[in-house]
Amino acid sequence: MSYHYERRYQGPVQAVIFDWAGTLVDFGSFAPTQVLIDAFAGFGIDISLAEARVPMGLAKWDHIQALGQMPAVDARWRERHGRSMSRDDVDALYAAFMPLQIERVAHYSDAIPGALDVLAALRARGVRIGSCSGYPRVVMDQLLPHARSQGLRVDHAVATDDLKPGGRPGPWMALANVIELGVADVAACVKVDDTVPGIEEGLAAGMWTVGLTLSGNECGLTRAELGALGADERQQRRERAARKLLAAGAHVVVDSVAELPQAQAQIEARLARGERP
Repeated sequence: MSYHYERRYQGPVQAVIFDWAGTLVDFGSFAPTQVLIDAFAGFGIDISLAEARVPMGLAKWDHIQALGQMPAVDARWRERHGRSMSRDDVDALYAAFMPLQIERVAHYSDAIPGALDVLAALRARGVRIGSCSGYPRVVMDQLLPHARSQGLRVDHAVATDDLKPGGRPGPWMALANVIELGVADVAACVKVDDTVPGIEEGLAAGMWTVGLTLSGNECGLTRAELGALGADERQQRRERAARKLLAAGAHVVVDSVAELPQAQAQIEARLARGERP
């Protein structure tokens, strides 16, 4: 053909798809990491909080497998068990991990400051609110009622084991939200996450992505610990997290979900100029 046609969405954001731990709830993202540490300890293996955070954002079975493949963790496993971690070992660790995660997820999952106001503001503008998580459905079934008890409600929530293809960093959970929410164009969607796999998920789905630098996994501190930092160290942590999330492809980075309105304004300005994710 002699003609090339191009269509660009230039309207407002229609939907925002949020991660959960470190994004909407659980400041510092401690529910997944601390339980992983405890599960590995049950097999005689000590892992640090920093190690537990490295594969964060993946489905939990994949997260455990990725931890076992880290050279330092693999060395400890071989010293203790005489061989590298097998798939059967991952299954056994996952089986030990899940009851602990189900039991403790609500304990860690208080709403992150600003989350309720941001969701209310999105609804007031007619923006649909989706979500997805590296948690499996049995954990989400504990988390969602706890979130609702705090006034934190989303229009849709996808768990990492809900879909046949799996979870992050693939696009499937994000796209399942698009279908359920009835969004007309993926370029009208924003994925908000505190992890690299979560940013990669949004990009794979053709969405705008917002990375969170201080409230989640990349900073990995409680609100009290973060508040106790001096200004210089806080800025260093912000910049270190921002570099990692931007390198993964995040279009915008902000400290926490409380600053999403500023990020959304930047994205809508870029949409109005005819830019695409």
